[in-house]
Amino acid sequence: MRMTPSIDTLFYGDNLTILRNEIEDESVDLVYLDPPFNSNANYNVLFKSPQGDNSRAQIEAFDDTWHWTEAAERAFDDVIYSGNSDAAEMLRAMRAFLKENDMMAYLSMMAVRILELHRVLKPTGSLYLHCDPTASHYLKILLDAVFGPGNFRNEITWKRTSAHSDGARYGKNTDIIMFFSKSNDWTWNKQFIEYDDDYKARFRFSDPDGRLWMDDNLTAKGLSGGGYEYEYKGVKSLWRYPFDSMQRLDSENRLHFTRTGGLRLKRYLDESKGLPVQALWDDIPPINSQSSERLGYPTQKPVALLERIVRASSNEGDLVLDPFCGCGTTIHAAEKLNRRWIGIDITHLAIGLIRRRLIDAFPQCEFDVAGVPKDVGGARELAAQDKHQFELWALSMIEAQPFKGGRKGADGGVDGYLYFKADGRVTEKAVVSVKGGEHVDVKMIRDLIATVQREGAKLGIFITLAPPTKPMVTEAAAAGLYQTSVYENRKFSKIQILTIADLFDGHRPDMPFRDASVFKQAKREAGEDKQMGLDV
Repeated sequence: MRMTPSIDTLFYGDNLTILRNEIEDESVDLVYLDPPFNSNANYNVLFKSPQGDNSRAQIEAFDDTWHWTEAAERAFDDVIYSGNSDAAEMLRAMRAFLKENDMMAYLSMMAVRILELHRVLKPTGSLYLHCDPTASHYLKILLDAVFGPGNFRNEITWKRTSAHSDGARYGKNTDIIMFFSKSNDWTWNKQFIEYDDDYKARFRFSDPDGRLWMDDNLTAKGLSGGGYEYEYKGVKSLWRYPFDSMQRLDSENRLHFTRTGGLRLKRYLDESKGLPVQALWDDIPPINSQSSERLGYPTQKPVALLERIVRASSNEGDLVLDPFCGCGTTIHAAEKLNRRWIGIDITHLAIGLIRRRLIDAFPQCEFDVAGVPKDVGGARELAAQDKHQFELWALSMIEAQPFKGGRKGADGGVDGYLYFKADGRVTEKAVVSVKGGEHVDVKMIRDLIATVQREGAKLGIFITLAPPTKPMVTEAAAAGLYQTSVYENRKFSKIQILTIADLFDGHRPDMPFRDASVFKQAKREAGEDKQMGLDV
């Protein structure tokens, strides 16, 4: 039986599985999703080396996801037999046209998830799907099939960057956001943007108290639907307002008698909400290298973008869901605006990043993290089920970069890297080795020492599920100490052993200043005052 969590929750895992098993029907008020497309570096968590170049540690979280494989075939069949004949027929027609390729795999995988997202939305709920023009037209057709063409509300164009050079074609500087509601009775809070200077200049009159205003037409001439014909204070016309409304406006000092004997309406600047937001969003800049909210995540969206969506299509206390939550911008916006939320991601790294982001920005917020170990027993169970996933989880606990993106295969004794600046300028590295077996021995420490030397690293970090043996501790100590001129009074063990129990107790590698080029600390949100604890 599905039971939507009562507490804000981060889920680690495949969003399709979590949607099907954890989220009940018609329980969500707003869905925002920004799914990656293909195995392209632009759509994945891409680590940069400290020098700014692409490193070997490129996380390709969705590698193989968007290729036509058995998983894509199963996703296609799930849609065909879903009971939604419109979606089934549309996807079948797309396959006849596109054949079995990466795009068709992507559409099949997305279609089965869109069906689940439609199921979990309340009748008053809305969905925003963020994509680039590569697949937006196909996705629009799929959304029409699932939600119904009559529930399409807007195709929003977000100007995500300024002028862009793309060779022999127009620069690609926009993204598309598809906005659908589940029914004709959807939550909607009209949004406004501040007037520009040219518009403000039209408020060129002022009252004795300094209130700025502009004059506007009061007559109904030329308007369909007629008006009210009468004389008011010597001025006769076909008016927009009945006589009693005209008297009220006059008593409120909202009428302007012109020098030529005309009568106009005063519109005050301080009463204007601003210009209604249109379908072209060119007022929200992207995350750039100088942005204060930049975390170092290449596909990170600005909080302002998600705040607009969350404000427009939900109310305080409503539940917001992001099934591809990446670095957690949707979650950040929902928390900031007092909405409940659910985030799902398939990488331990992303879950760890979002967890830290929330703690940094909202120190007192309360949330749960589901699907990841919460104690040594849970870590042991993960290691027994999947050593590779245990390794990636352990690396995420110390915010280390997985070797070669965390792909399976020979690693030469390196599971991950930690970078640091020993003198505050030159970036050095530590090699991380993770062991999830029930038994460890001194040979593993000797192997790590050899790997550190081969890699030209300054430190070695050994993370182990099982307690280290006494010979291991002795061997690690014999490797000596590392010292820099900046830390004259500090010496760091060249080989450090940390158990999983140590990590749960809050211990972390002892090393000089950590390089912040991977993921930076999120800025604390002003006014954050929730009096809750953190469930980890």
